[in-house]
Amino acid sequence: MDKKYVGTILVCFAASLWGFDSIVLTPRLFHLKVPFVVFMVHCLPFLVMSLFIGKREMKNISSLPKKDLIFYFLVALFGGCIGTLSIVKSLFLVNFQHLTVVTLLQKAQPIFALILARVILKEKLGKNFLNWVTFALIGGYIMTFEFTLPRVAEVSSSNIFKAVLYALLAAFSFGSATVFGKRILSHSSFVTALYTRYFFTTVITFFIVISQNQLGLIFNVTPFEWLIFVIIGITSGSGAILLYYRGLRYIDASVATICELSFPISSVVFDYIFNNHLLTPVQFLGASALIFAILKISKNQK
Repeated sequence: MDKKYVGTILVCFAASLWGFDSIVLTPRLFHLKVPFVVFMVHCLPFLVMSLFIGKREMKNISSLPKKDLIFYFLVALFGGCIGTLSIVKSLFLVNFQHLTVVTLLQKAQPIFALILARVILKEKLGKNFLNWVTFALIGGYIMTFEFTLPRVAEVSSSNIFKAVLYALLAAFSFGSATVFGKRILSHSSFVTALYTRYFFTTVITFFIVISQNQLGLIFNVTPFEWLIFVIIGITSGSGAILLYYRGLRYIDASVATICELSFPISSVVFDYIFNNHLLTPVQFLGASALIFAILKISKNQK
């Protein structure tokens, strides 16, 4: 099979795994504390990776320049810690409701990534960037609140408004991690980058869990939740990331952007299959506008 087709399949499959995680897996851990969940989904894969490549990668980490270590830490802080904490908190807040809205809003990540790339990396923004950002924001609003004004009492009682803010914070954090990652991945092996990210994220979240006295929750985890943690680690965690970057070696970034639409599309499908939730026609209109704007922004960005 042509490597381009292989790359396309791998990226689509990885993105679908993220959709499955957001809709089916992570929400099943809702009675646990958010920092503890994020700590576990990073700690378990890190321990498994350490058994096989830990000795080699720790040598690689110790030989990294201090400047690179700072950027690795920032990738872990924003992508692994703040971003993951925010998206998990957002999913927990909606309590199995509006999960598709949360996952679709997180797709605003490229907007923040491009803005930060302009500020930090001095990259030029694509044609009509502000116009398409405005279009994306309108689509995101319609998808969340349809054609009505959000009533403070209603959104606070259902936690939708807070979930939206956390989803946007996650998008900003993941976008930041993308920009910081561009500073180091060009001259570093992906395996080292992956291992270092999980190492730093595990350390950061460990201290958060300790400071909030949540480490004892490990004794309250049910066998079913242990199974969920294992599945996340193998599939949507390190497994999906490895598949994604493996596929990215064979296809252009513009093709990968289209393939990543498997994430929101699969979210809609999984939310209907497992939770019997479906966006209203108006929300579908807003979601289509959001996705179309993201595609245009990615296409126009050189």
